[in-house]
Amino acid sequence: QVQLVESGGGLVQPGGSLRLSCAASGIIFSSNVMGWYRQAPGKERELVARISSGGYTNYADSVQGRFTIPRDNAKNTVYLQMNSLKPEDTAVYYCSREMYNGGSRSYYADYWGQGTQVTVSS
Repeated sequence: QVQLVESGGGLVQPGGSLRLSCAASGIIFSSNVMGWYRQAPGKERELVARISSGGYTNYADSVQGRFTIPRDNAKNTVYLQMNSLKPEDTAVYYCSREMYNGGSRSYYADYWGQGTQVTVSS
């Protein structure tokens, strides 16, 4: 079965950096679009970044220029490199496998990891 396992969360000071990892199994990783989402307390889950099988990326406006989403197909792992962190980045971060809906011409997540907490605070 499909498994997505995140790691790398924790407490970091404002302005600091953190790298999240998501190890995937049960899928042909290199052929899949992968994503990172986050959910802060009292807010809806939101897309942070997405990377295609060919390496094309897109980012939420709130993280553009601060976060990157590299992938290592040899390790079946996608990362979220987070720099210049702000208190408003505090959330549970989730890895996802993304599927394309041709009817709506949009992507949606069909598998999720368990989530990892990121807290940005001094």
